[in-house]
Amino acid sequence: MQINIFADILKANTESARENRRLLAGKGLTALNLISSPGAGKTTLLEETIKRAGADISIGVIEGDVQTARDAERIGKLGVPVIQLNTQGACHLDAAMVAEALKELPLEKIQLLFIENVGNLICPAAFELGEDGKIVILSVPEGSDKVAKYPAIFEKAEVCILNKIDLLEYTDFNREKFYQDMNKINPEITVFEMSASTGEGMESWICWLKRKTQDSPKA
Repeated sequence: MQINIFADILKANTESARENRRLLAGKGLTALNLISSPGAGKTTLLEETIKRAGADISIGVIEGDVQTARDAERIGKLGVPVIQLNTQGACHLDAAMVAEALKELPLEKIQLLFIENVGNLICPAAFELGEDGKIVILSVPEGSDKVAKYPAIFEKAEVCILNKIDLLEYTDFNREKFYQDMNKINPEITVFEMSASTGEGMESWICWLKRKTQDSPKA
């Protein structure tokens, strides 16, 4: 007899994610799951997003990491509600972890919730958290081949942020190949090219977020 433990884990996670989604929808929140490799710029992107959109959108953050609270400390300095989740070795957040974090956040004061997942392009793609959409971040130094190598997350994502475009001239990143692979895997995805550290291209991303949240009862 074969026991499919992973299938059971996914089933339980899906049920928890469904409960999270109901809770967030009832509060009028939009939740976005940020996924990338380590060092792609998720936390810097969050910092700049909060600085640029925080006056118009009430933002909350769940920070996921294997260890430390360093990212939450960075976000907390910007004055937004933030909860740190440490997975103690697990390569992704799951819906049950997020459910616990939601109990600690002032959801009635939040319009847009960012969930910064553990740095990984593989595991987080399989686990729903109750989010309204997945945002995958790919940085130029990682290379243009990552879309083809890790297709699952790019297939499921609503948005891809191509970050650190200020480094294009210093790398062999092939923009044409990147878009060719993306169009094969997910032709409906929205791509924003930007540099979170310099601010280049951030305007289009902020406008997208405002449109994404404008139908919220809290808008």
